[in-house]
Amino acid sequence: MTAAGDLLPHALGKALLADSAYDADGFVREIRRAGMKPVIPCNPTRKRRRRRLDKELYQYRYLVEVFFHQIKRCRAVATRYEKTARNYLAVLHLACAWCWLQ
Repeated sequence: MTAAGDLLPHALGKALLADSAYDADGFVREIRRAGMKPVIPCNPTRKRRRRRLDKELYQYRYLVEVFFHQIKRCRAVATRYEKTARNYLAVLHLACAWCWLQ
C-alpha cells in the first residue's frame, strides 16, 4: 500500500483491481481522479461507507494471481539472483515466455 499511490499515475485501463488491503478512502479517491473504477472489496473491519464490489470484474484478479504464481515457480524470479534491474527484467521476460509457451 505504501507504493500504490506512486504507481497509480502509471496505471492504464478503465478499472483498478486490488485486494482488501488497498481499501482506503484516500486511495479510492485517487483511483477515481485518475478516471478508473476501483474494484476493491471492503476491508472486513470497515463499518461505514461500504462500497459495492463488481464481482464480474473482480474475477479477473484471480488470473493475475495465477500468473504471478506461475512466474514465481521459476526460481531465479522468486529469489532474484540478478543484481541489476536490466538482468532481472531479462529473466522475467524469459519466465513470462516460458509460461506463455506452456
